[in-house]
Amino acid sequence: MSPLVTVVCLCYNHEKFVKEAIHSVIDQTYKNIQVIIIDDASIDGSAAIIKQIINNHPTIQFIQLNENIGNCRAFNRSLPYIKGDFVIDFATDDVMLRQRIEQQVKHFSLLDKSYGVVFTDSIYIDEKGNYIRSHYTYLKDKGLLHTVPEGDVYQQILSTYFISSPTMISRKEVFDCLQGYDERLSYEDFDFWVRSSRKFKYSFLNEITTKVRISVRSMSRGWYIPGDKQLYSTYLVCKKAQVLNKNNQDHEALAKRLRYEIRQSVFSENRKEAENFYALLHEINRDDVMSTFVMLLNRLKLPLSGIRRLYHKLKYGK
Repeated sequence: MSPLVTVVCLCYNHEKFVKEAIHSVIDQTYKNIQVIIIDDASIDGSAAIIKQIINNHPTIQFIQLNENIGNCRAFNRSLPYIKGDFVIDFATDDVMLRQRIEQQVKHFSLLDKSYGVVFTDSIYIDEKGNYIRSHYTYLKDKGLLHTVPEGDVYQQILSTYFISSPTMISRKEVFDCLQGYDERLSYEDFDFWVRSSRKFKYSFLNEITTKVRISVRSMSRGWYIPGDKQLYSTYLVCKKAQVLNKNNQDHEALAKRLRYEIRQSVFSENRKEAENFYALLHEINRDDVMSTFVMLLNRLKLPLSGIRRLYHKLKYGK
């Protein structure tokens, strides 16, 4: 038996990429797929291209929204229509390699029911499809990761970024348990990781399955710039983790994340967000000398964002 896999394709102004993205789903070697496309009120030609595609593929379900409501709310519009045993949240500027779903379903067949998510390696491409880097090679080369965590990854997810979220496939049960994404948030993956990993295990498939596109409109381009609205969502997820934590090790993992977010917020001049993260660090009794010093810089309102950009360019090449 081949379990049904639902792929929810989220589109917003992906006119240049949506055709390639959707065909990368249609052309999978694994055929038992339900495709749902949601256009989040694109203002370019995306919707017209989608309609052309579904003329030749009438089983594809298309939900065209009248107003732009953001990724979390848009994805949740698909929940009543999902029939698959497994679900993939797929952005229509990315590209699936042809054997991705087949490989992931096969990998899931080797796991017990305690595993809710399988993730893989990926490569990053630019707007023209040119190779930039591979996800895990980059993290390891920069000393940001040594081994890929698996199993109960709650503490690792709290403390360290390591999952390429566009590569994930999840049991439908995970989305049912979480009741979809939190619509208050401006982005979904950190919250999904934290809440799901408290209840389900994660497994890593060491294959490159997805091309993740980095473009001028990518949400990742907005991280840690002055006025970054995503930081408040990160703070809200950290507040959730405070409640979900069960022991001192969990609080230490959260403290590591908070210290990182404090530094990034201060050095990107997101001063209010830095105060939020620091207050939460105090609430879990993990204040430390370095964070207190960094917060002193925050209250002096020094122009530090240029120093941060230079540091990241020298260390990470970006």
